Amino acid sequence: GCGRRFANVVCKKAGVDLDKRAGELTEDEIDKVVTIMQNPRQYKIPDWFLNRQKDIKDGKFSQVLSNNLETKLREDLERLKKVRAHRGIRHYWGLRVRGQHTKTTGRKGRTVGVAKKK
Repeated sequence: GCGRRFANVVCKKAGVDLDKRAGELTEDEIDKVVTIMQNPRQYKIPDWFLNRQKDIKDGKFSQVLSNNLETKLREDLERLKKVRAHRGIRHYWGLRVRGQHTKTTGRKGRTVGVAKKK
């Protein structure tokens, strides 16, 4: 939920030296970083920087961290499957979702070819 670019922005907003290691931070610096990561919009981090934009349920922009990220992803896929959307069905079948060609590529794990005679 926190990539390199987001981490850099958070450290700059918190006033933490980017060359410091995580173990070298003081308690105050850690608290400041945690509060910025939990409410990034209050610290003027732009909406396009966040990893959860216009949430389907509440329409809010947020930065989803750790276990919540996996939960949100699973919920999104379940919703797509439930409404029988094209993407949801492709996820359910285990096929490529984003419009890639599948005639010749991505055959790993599937049985293809002709059975040999003994």
